Amino acid sequence: MEYLEIGNQIINLKTGEEIYKKLLTDSEINSCIDIARAHNLHVHIYTDNEIISEKELKYMDLRNYKLQQNKHFDASLSITTVQDIKQYLLFNKVNVYKLIISSDNDLSDIKNEILKKEDISITTIKKFGEYKDDVINKEYEYLDITPKNINKDAALKILGNYLNVNNDEIMAIGDNLNDLDMVKNSGLGVAVANAYDELKQVAKYTTDNTVEAGGFAEAVYKFIEF
Repeated sequence: MEYLEIGNQIINLKTGEEIYKKLLTDSEINSCIDIARAHNLHVHIYTDNEIISEKELKYMDLRNYKLQQNKHFDASLSITTVQDIKQYLLFNKVNVYKLIISSDNDLSDIKNEILKKEDISITTIKKFGEYKDDVINKEYEYLDITPKNINKDAALKILGNYLNVNNDEIMAIGDNLNDLDMVKNSGLGVAVANAYDELKQVAKYTTDNTVEAGGFAEAVYKFIEF
């Protein structure tokens, strides 16, 4: 992989050049954290090189930690816990690309409360029933919070323009609902075997293997000539 694209940041992994970046503002971050705390909800954030969780690893951050231990997640991202994320951000001045709020219960009211205060993008992802998180053996829901109008589809278009690559030459692979527009709009959209049904419906190909069993590699070897 030569380029890392997480929706609001694109990096050339060979040179370290940052091609694109869009961050959450201090106001947006603080509003989200304050609302989450008022409802006793779990928060974690993504910075340039860290996943930072408040108090303990739970939900998606615990999943990422377990996947990292099994070498299925980016080892360059350190995963740490702090007692107070707001204090950590105040003293460390890090860039925040994404904020996650998680719960065992429905987060619709929380999403609406945040959107009344901040003009940002929020995707709701439910890990219930057939989408239960088997890595940590838990059902939950989370809000994927990013800057306004920032998503993987927009970032992929920016990368395509930067590389002067036509859209029909671009393959996008995904498993989650925040991958939906990217998979739908790319030249070759691929959903892995354990992706959400909504993603499979817009994909041109669905792998036989899950993410954990090598679904991404399956797609790469099937469609890319080396």
